[in-house]
Amino acid sequence: MKKVFLTAITCLMFGLMTACSWQTDKPAILFNHQPITEQNVTDYSNTFQRGARIYYLVLMPKTQNSRILILDVYKVGDGGQFGYSQYLSRTIRLKDEEVRYYTDYIVLNSKGTYIMEVKSYDNPQKTLTQGRFFVE
Repeated sequence: MKKVFLTAITCLMFGLMTACSWQTDKPAILFNHQPITEQNVTDYSNTFQRGARIYYLVLMPKTQNSRILILDVYKVGDGGQFGYSQYLSRTIRLKDEEVRYYTDYIVLNSKGTYIMEVKSYDNPQKTLTQGRFFVE
């Protein structure tokens, strides 16, 4: 009886303490100094110079239903509402070959801390993913 009880407790603790995630396909944003390709996708950075191109890659999950995304860039500590001011907003229509990802670049000329958010056009109140980067 003692072995059955210890085995049950061990299985329960093992199930509760594992670091598994039910949703393994999550959206993400990667930033880089060069255009993002398969060879340099792991060379991401989050600090950039003023006036330089900031290349970004938005990776989307399989469960994404909308083909239209909203990309917002906010500047932190710029005196806007709650210390954030909207710096840039784009509506992106994903092509057939870009259903799982989108890549482009932006150029920012004022230094500071920025946040890039990606939202679905179907539900613009919910942020799918966000990334923070810095311009020196």
